[in-house]
Amino acid sequence: MDKYKRLISNTAIFAIGTFSSKVLVYLMMPLYTRVLTTGEYGITDLVVQTGNLLLPLVSLGIINGVVRFGLDRSVRKSDVFSTGILSIVAGFIILLLFSPLINQIRYVSDYTFLMYLFVFMSSMRSLCSQFVKARNLVRLYAFDGILSTATTILFNILFLVGFRWGAMGYILAIICSDTLSVVFLFITAKLNRYIRFKGMDTITSRAMLGYSLPLIPNTVFWWIITMSDRYIVAYMVGSDANGLLAAAYKVPTLINLVSSIFMDAWQLSAMTEERSREKFFTKVFRMYGSLVFMAGSGLILFSKLITKIMVSNEFYTSWQYIPFLVMATVFSCLVNFLGSIYMVQKKSLLILLTTAVGAIVNIVLNFLLIPIWGVTGAVFATFIGYFVVFLFRALDTRRFIKMDWNALKICINTVILLAQSLIMIQELPLWILWEILLTLLMLVLNAGEILVSVQRALVPFLKKHKARKEGKA
Repeated sequence: MDKYKRLISNTAIFAIGTFSSKVLVYLMMPLYTRVLTTGEYGITDLVVQTGNLLLPLVSLGIINGVVRFGLDRSVRKSDVFSTGILSIVAGFIILLLFSPLINQIRYVSDYTFLMYLFVFMSSMRSLCSQFVKARNLVRLYAFDGILSTATTILFNILFLVGFRWGAMGYILAIICSDTLSVVFLFITAKLNRYIRFKGMDTITSRAMLGYSLPLIPNTVFWWIITMSDRYIVAYMVGSDANGLLAAAYKVPTLINLVSSIFMDAWQLSAMTEERSREKFFTKVFRMYGSLVFMAGSGLILFSKLITKIMVSNEFYTSWQYIPFLVMATVFSCLVNFLGSIYMVQKKSLLILLTTAVGAIVNIVLNFLLIPIWGVTGAVFATFIGYFVVFLFRALDTRRFIKMDWNALKICINTVILLAQSLIMIQELPLWILWEILLTLLMLVLNAGEILVSVQRALVPFLKKHKARKEGKA
């Protein structure tokens, strides 16, 4: 039971740090949608997402290698961190050489310099925070998340409300927060001790790059599945429509909030657990899957209410894009879990290949559906892209760990979410009643799995309490 106890403990610690940073998205949404117009918000979203696309390219995907090899007891930690720094610096120099090409990107060219700063500081923050996590300094990792949240809020208020810098202030707030986070982690974790370029083990560096490089196009493909629709919508429909789409994306992020907290802890458990791996993965996957499906059902039910609370009236119509985005997010969570199996096996090429299939499907559907259904076609294409990747990984990962992932239950859960989405978008007669009934059905089908997991987790604590009680008697 120690592995379950460790997973729960790490999840709780990561929740403290990560929850605050993720909640920032919702705390700041009313500010963003009141200070920025739909067009401005759409443009800033494109700039930030373009930066996020460049992050793995600039870092040469090394952040993935830092986590995987940093957890390996046989690898020297200074080799891992030093390789990370050299990779980011080399990648950033290459990025600068492509400046003339990047300056041609519509909507982005006016903010190129800020985007470069955003990319470099985000890469450095990712390197430092993930290295700290790989060293099992989970409390420091969590505290950095809290600190980053606080500084981002302060800089947003200063730049958007105080100085009224608009889109520039939005991006600059992220840059300043990331910079302070890097300085904080360097000082508290004494990261300077792990910078040793002289005498680096080139075998470790090559192994890290060999593992990480296939994940660069993988991240690009993920970006295509998740973000390409925003560019296509901006070009085919307009920046105002993309602003609504960007606002709609914030609601499903509630599921990603729960998922990312858990996945941070799960990575540590998945890559260090060697006994009864199939049984362990199966139990955790069933609990995790039940949780995200229930969360998705609840979000669809309350999508209108959440949108009304979170955004200004100008953005309210974005609610109609939320149901399919919720479905996409649910399957992205399941896909990420299955990806941990590839990480354990160091099969980064398979991560790339399965993601590529979903990206191709997404791009094709975007160009087919957006002219017909507009933004709704884009979000449906995103859902199908994630669903296809899930199918491929669910079948392929059985070669390594044969999980019993209960296909029938996943099919039923998917049908329920699809029914909720169609009823909500079409606003059929008595839609509220149907939504409530379908959400209750989802809870009935999945709550049992959660209760079993909670009971399993409480067993060690109950036994310890009983032993203490008997000892006192």
